[in-house]
Order: sequence, then C-alpha cells, then structure tokens
Amino acid sequence: MTKLILVINPGSTSTKLAIFDDTHNIKTEVLRHDPAKIKSFKKIVDQKQYRTDLISDFLKQNNINTKNLAAVVARGGLLHPMSSGTYLVNEAMIKDLSSGFYGEHASNLGGIIAYEYSQTYNIPAFIVDPVVVDELSDIARVSGTDLFQRKVIFHALNHKAVARRYAKEQNKQYEELDLIVCHLGGGITIGWHHLGKVIDVNDGLGGDGPFSPERAGGVPAFPLIDICFDGKLSKQDIQKHLVGNGGLMAYLGTSDIRSIEEKSIQGDKKCDFYIKAMAYQVAKEIGSLYFAANYKIDQLIITGGIAYSKLFIKYLLSHFNASVKYTIYPGEDEMQALLDGALRVLNKQELVKIYK
Repeated sequence: MTKLILVINPGSTSTKLAIFDDTHNIKTEVLRHDPAKIKSFKKIVDQKQYRTDLISDFLKQNNINTKNLAAVVARGGLLHPMSSGTYLVNEAMIKDLSSGFYGEHASNLGGIIAYEYSQTYNIPAFIVDPVVVDELSDIARVSGTDLFQRKVIFHALNHKAVARRYAKEQNKQYEELDLIVCHLGGGITIGWHHLGKVIDVNDGLGGDGPFSPERAGGVPAFPLIDICFDGKLSKQDIQKHLVGNGGLMAYLGTSDIRSIEEKSIQGDKKCDFYIKAMAYQVAKEIGSLYFAANYKIDQLIITGGIAYSKLFIKYLLSHFNASVKYTIYPGEDEMQALLDGALRVLNKQELVKIYK
C-alpha cells in the first residue's frame, strides 16, 4: 500500500513543498514569497494562514486529494534541546512553536501548519531532526564559565541525512561509524558523529565556530563586550552584525559565494583573501575535532551549498594531508531527509518520539 506524504519546509522568504507517493516524488516546488508581504506580519506565527492558503493552492493545482494523505512531515523549528529522530507533532510542541518561547524562526511554521493538516484529516504530523538536536557529550558541554553551559543549534537534518547516506553506501550502519560532517551554507556547522550521535558540534547560530557567508562565528570576547556597553548599538543591532550581516557579508558586502568566487577568479584579491580566510577557519574547526577524536575518524563528509564552490573546496583541501579521507556531497536534500524520517516511522523501522 502506497503512502501519500506532504513535505513542508518553510524558509524566511520561501516555502519548499513536495508530494511523495511513498518514495516516488510526484511534485516538488518552491513557493517564493514577496519580502514586503512577509515583513507585514508582526510575528512569524502570524504568517500561518498566508502560507497555508498557498499550500492549499499548490495541492489543488497538482490535483492532490488531501483526503488521501497518509501523513505530513515538516522541518522542525526552535524548540527545547532534544535527541535526534522523528517526532510526532503534538499540542506541547505547538504551544512552544507558536509562542516563540525558544526563538522565532520561519521553520517554526512547519510544525504548526503540519499539525493543522493532521487535525483536519486525522493523520500523523511529524518533524525530523530539528536544528535544536542536542546530543553533546558531557565534556563537550563545558563552556569555560559556570554562568552557562554550551548549547547548540546546527544543521541536524542535513548532518544526519548525509551521515546515513555515507553509511548506506559503505554497507554499514550509521551507529557503528565515527564521522566528521561539515555543513557549508549561510551558516557553517561541523560536528563529530560518534556511533550515531553528534557528540560535539559548533553552535552555528549562537556565535561559535568559523565565520560563514552571513555569520561572524566565534569572535574575541573583550572587544565584543566593549561594543555591547559603549551605547552606540542596540542589542538587536549587535545581533544583526553577528548573524545576518557577519562573515563575508561584513567584509565584502555580499554573502553570494558564487559572485565572490567569480570575482576572485577574475583577480579580486580582497574576495580571494576572505574565501581563503573562511576555508582556513573551517579547516581549524575540522582539525580540532580530529584531535578530540584521537584521529579515529572513518570519514570526513563535506556538504552544503558552498561545497559546489571549486575554489573554496580547493583552499579547504589545501590544509589536508593524504591521511584525511573525505567525501563531498554538495548541496542538501532536506525534502528527502524529511520524507525518510517519516517513512522510518511509518514503516516501523524506528519508533516515533514524543515531545514533552
């Protein structure tokens, strides 16, 4: 018996949608949203009806009978830290996503919209490996001050998906491997996957690790403290400098790695320098995990949109010697990863998890 599954992946100015008949992709589409329209909503949750209406139009245009849906699965949002896996969307989750208690992000809408479909059609709604997956080892959680512990937000969905993909290609189980996964996107996260758990990874949103196209990464603490208390910038201004206007955006005025790469190839020394600098910081982060793992790493996996950049990859690989075994999976396939998570539960290969 086939399973008609709706996959929803909301972004800041777009919503990715896909309909699968079991593993067969019937239709995938990216709905682009007018930034002015998005800005007209005071809160993320206020966009729910706007995006739901667009999803309904997508289903009608593709002659999808919603009564035949077996499940709906969505990108997970900002929730409390949790282990990896596929979670049933329930009232407790909706309360946290709707309130924005753990932060507001477009991905919060995924679970909210999925839940509405589940209630209307009496089908399960899931999220899979949200960005708040936290499997850190106790020693990796130490921050260096007793004021707080390390917490992480990272590209858990794609991290787990490419790790499982590599394991499958090697005829092995993800849970028997030690891997380093390096996701290169608007944010950059690099994690040590030890026997099925990401026991150390940088916080790609909260000021940790290498700088990226849009984020400053880990910055010197004292100069940052000075800026926070000199009264010239608000808290929101500083946050925007660190996340959104940091990294390549700060240095070059753009986060478009393709245009930066093109200018570098054409002889722009400034562009070339900062691509090298970003590759250098990524190599440092990867190297630190190799040492932490006593070099007992089965494979380094490089993924994300920047993995398409031949120039960046060239500079990154220049820091490796012949002993580093690596595999490159450019881009990401979050829609497939979301589907796979739902199917593992529906096919009883994995137990669904409950959010509390």
